[in-house]
Amino acid sequence: MPRNFKEELMFTGMMAGLMVIVMECYNIALSAGFSDGYVIEVIKGYPLALIVAAILDLVLVGPIVKGIFFKFIFKESMKQNPIVIALWISCMMVLGMVTLMSCFGLIVQIGFFNFSFGTYLHTWLFNLILALPLQLILVGPICRALLGKIQSNLDSK
Repeated sequence: MPRNFKEELMFTGMMAGLMVIVMECYNIALSAGFSDGYVIEVIKGYPLALIVAAILDLVLVGPIVKGIFFKFIFKESMKQNPIVIALWISCMMVLGMVTLMSCFGLIVQIGFFNFSFGTYLHTWLFNLILALPLQLILVGPICRALLGKIQSNLDSK
């Protein structure tokens, strides 16, 4: 896990970068299918989605999740198995980010006043179905491993 703000920025960049690209590909495929303009749509939407996701992660969701986790859920015994801490925080982060990024995606796709609560719930559920296993099985472990390598290199200098 990140030990300082610089590592937090690197970790968030890796995590958000991977999650956003996969989730954007998924959502565009769900809404428009694999048409001729699919790749262009992904490339066009990626920078803004990445910036929004990184800001939400660093400024809103991350601090709230960590505050809730360490105030209400964390037990000293969890220190013996740090992966438990990582899994709890990852699950909570996914819930927060899916909640906000689903809203962002709908606003970008169909406008602020054009979607219903039912549309939002449908989008939220479909995003959660992919985002949670993606985070727990693939992206989270990759980013933690990369951060560990970066930390090892920094520690050895």
